[in-house]
Amino acid sequence: MNEPETDVVHAVEHATEAEPHDNRRQVLYWRLLARLFDPEEQAALESASLAVVEDIGLPPALLDPGASVDSIVQRHPELAAEFDGLMVPEAEAEAEAGTGPEAGTRPEAGTGPEAGTRPEADDGDIRDRPAEVRRAALVSKVLLNVFSTGTGAVSAGQLARWQSDAGWLERALGCTPGDLRGGRAGGGRGVSPTGSGGNGGTPDLSRLIPQIGPELGALEGDLVKRMHLREVLADPALAARLTPSMSLIEQLLRDKNNLSGVALANAKALIRRFVDEVAEVLRTQVEKATVGAIDRSVPPKRVFRNLDLDRTIWKNLTNYSPEEERLYVDRLYYRHTARRTTPQRLVVVVDQSGSMVDSMVNCTILASIFAGLPKVDVHLIAYDTQALDLTPWVHDPFETLLRTNLGGGTDGTVAMALAQPKIAEPRNTVVVWISDFYEWRGEPLYDSMAALRRSGVKFIPVGSVTSSGRGSVNPWFRERFKDLGTPVLSGHIRKLVHELKTFLT
Repeated sequence: MNEPETDVVHAVEHATEAEPHDNRRQVLYWRLLARLFDPEEQAALESASLAVVEDIGLPPALLDPGASVDSIVQRHPELAAEFDGLMVPEAEAEAEAGTGPEAGTRPEAGTGPEAGTRPEADDGDIRDRPAEVRRAALVSKVLLNVFSTGTGAVSAGQLARWQSDAGWLERALGCTPGDLRGGRAGGGRGVSPTGSGGNGGTPDLSRLIPQIGPELGALEGDLVKRMHLREVLADPALAARLTPSMSLIEQLLRDKNNLSGVALANAKALIRRFVDEVAEVLRTQVEKATVGAIDRSVPPKRVFRNLDLDRTIWKNLTNYSPEEERLYVDRLYYRHTARRTTPQRLVVVVDQSGSMVDSMVNCTILASIFAGLPKVDVHLIAYDTQALDLTPWVHDPFETLLRTNLGGGTDGTVAMALAQPKIAEPRNTVVVWISDFYEWRGEPLYDSMAALRRSGVKFIPVGSVTSSGRGSVNPWFRERFKDLGTPVLSGHIRKLVHELKTFLT
């Protein structure tokens, strides 16, 4: 048999061997689609999927929509490593993990001593099809638990289970739980059977269409809205199972005036936990950029730790004695260490209408952190159709949030009337205005903002200060701010931290 005929025979044999595995994988994905779009079971798909799962050595509980990923991993701990990085593209997984079994590769049960590697032929034609079927079963479980949220009322336990499953999806994508949804601090590296660990990598998720982070946040928000929140808060055991999230905090802030007793105490405890988690992340980001420029107008302190040895030797080389092989030093040189810390005033104006709750929470916490920096005078104003000066409580974001009233219209002119008297030295003041700028009286507000800018105030318009970067801005204001030379800052809160630190230090 000549060489071309041999190649044809091998190709036919390979196709014949691959077909059953492809069929199995398709059965699992068809079942996934059927359950996502129709909660009723399709008997044929269910029985076929059960046969596939049992044949490849996975627990039948993977097909139970009521079983969380946590519960499956607790019963089968060996699956935790398989869920981690499950949906990370091959090239990224290999680049991060390396090639050896001790370089972070993920074990695949039932594949022998080379567990954790995904064999591929040099020509790329031969794939590990049994491993692909196994992967399809695990992926289907995670996607079904996260994206099939049902209808009707939701209990605290159901919300907690969904948040745990969403954390496993984020781990499958190579992130730490909470990173994609935003609003909570991400964890470090590690593996935990309760969904609290993760690979801790930073994969390129820009190829996801649509962007999955905001969609996960929207699903979580919908579940929170469907909860009987007051009844849950009235029960300490149920309230303790709630995981603080931006969606939950929004609901608590909206309903806080209708709570009392145990329910109000539990609500405050949840808000405090969330504020502390976000504050920890933001404080780290601020501290990374707190160092100001060297102030050379201040003479260096003449102590040993500031001695500039290299400069001292260089400047005294003319005193070197070749005969004695000795360098005589007639002057010591010291490094400047004093930092320039000019007193600044920071005025933060936040739109507290319903669409800006994420920004309200983040900027309230951020203002409190900046208020703790030396020689920074921070003022905080919140507004909708009325303005409220929250400066007396700016050091405590928890108390500040309890005094906000989310919802209503938007009239920035009332906030401007409060902000203008606070600007005593324009060139020593920065005004941060956070809003979507859908204003009732847009032109008068813009004119007053332009006047602030011309007076020397550092004016920073911000359209979105969220943990996920999601938000929209009135196009009319966006274009005029661009013409004014102060384009609207939108995106992750790190951008605002950077802008403020550039001016304040």
